[in-house]
Amino acid sequence: MSQHFNRRDTLKSIAALSALGASPFAFAQKPITVGVIYVGPRDDYGYNQAQAEAAAALKKLPGVKVVEEENVPETAAVQKTMTGMIAQDGATLVFPTSFGYFDPHMLAVAAKYPDVRFAHCGGMWTEGKHPKNTASYFGYIDECQYLNGVVAGHMSKSGKLGFVAAKPIPQVLRNINAFTMGARSVHPNLTTQVIFTGDWSMPVKEAEATNSLADQGVDVFTMHVDGPKVIVETAAKRGKMVCGYHASQAKLAPQAYLTGAEWNWLTAYTTFLDAARSGKPHPNFIRGGLKEGYVKMSPYGPAVSDAAKKQADGIKAQMVAGTFDIFKGPLKDNKGGVAIPAGKVYKQTDIELEKMNYLVEGVVGSAG
Repeated sequence: MSQHFNRRDTLKSIAALSALGASPFAFAQKPITVGVIYVGPRDDYGYNQAQAEAAAALKKLPGVKVVEEENVPETAAVQKTMTGMIAQDGATLVFPTSFGYFDPHMLAVAAKYPDVRFAHCGGMWTEGKHPKNTASYFGYIDECQYLNGVVAGHMSKSGKLGFVAAKPIPQVLRNINAFTMGARSVHPNLTTQVIFTGDWSMPVKEAEATNSLADQGVDVFTMHVDGPKVIVETAAKRGKMVCGYHASQAKLAPQAYLTGAEWNWLTAYTTFLDAARSGKPHPNFIRGGLKEGYVKMSPYGPAVSDAAKKQADGIKAQMVAGTFDIFKGPLKDNKGGVAIPAGKVYKQTDIELEKMNYLVEGVVGSAG
C-alpha cells in the first residue's frame, strides 16, 4: 500500500461511534478513509492507471485519506486485502476495481461488514439479489470508441482496422462494434479485424496479435485489454497508427497516437464519496457517458486531419446533447443476421446493451 495513516485513532473513532449507537454514516462530511484495490500496477498506461488517477484526485480532497494496494489477483487474496483495509486502516468506502473481484470476493466481505460501502467497477449489481452496501459503476466508453472509429476511418489508407481484445464479453463486444460503426460512418467498406488474446493482460500475445494484424495490412489499431502499452508501442514500431483505450498512451508514441477513449472515474468516485460522507443511501448502480463526465477523449495527435476532427467533434457534440444513438436498427451482425431490427433504438441506459453477444457487419472475427 502506498499510503498509511494513524490506524489507532481511526479505530478509536469507530469504537466511540459504536459505543454511542451511531452509524458511521450519520455525520455529514466527516473525515473518511477510502480503499482502492488494483489487479495490476497503477502505472500500466491502462485500466489500473485510469482508476489510480481518480484515487490520486481523491487524495487532494480535504478530510479524505486513501489506502491502495496494487497487483492483487482475483482470488481470495483480494478478500484479505479488503479485510485489512477495513479492520486495520479503517476504510469505510472500498473500491475493488477489477471485474473478477465482484463475485464471490466483494460480496463475501460486504456481508461481514454491513456498515462499510463497496463500489465495484463493471459488476452487475442487481436489486433484490445483492446487498445494499454494495454497488456497481461503469461508463459508456463505447461512445469514445465510436469517435475513435470515426478518426480511424478518416486516417486509414488500407481500409483495414485492427482491434486487439481480451475476451468476447458484452462490454468488449460493444466497444468493437461501436469502433467499427464509427469507422464505417466515414467509409462503409472499412473492416475491423479482431483478435481475442484470452485474458486481460497477455503482453506476449498482444504483441503477436498486433504484428499479425500489421502483416495483414491493418494500419490503425485500437484495443480492449488492461494495459495497452505493448500494443501501442508495437504498432508504432511497425509504422502504424493507434487509438488508445482506458487512459492516454500519447506519451508512448506521440506521432502514432491519434486520440483515445479514456475513463474519468473521478465522477463515479466522488458520487460514492459524497453519499458516504453525507449519510445518503449508497448509490447502488450508476452509469454515465460523455454527457455525465464518466468518459472523455484524449487530445488529438499531430497526425489527425482537420476533416477527422470536424466530424468527430460534431458527433461528440450530439452525444453530449443526448441526440446521438449508436445502436439503432436496422443493424446487421457479421453473420448476415439481424442484430437490431429497423425502427428499434437502444439508448445507452438500456440494459439490453449490457448483454451484447454479437459482432456487427464489418467486423472480421467471431464472438465465440
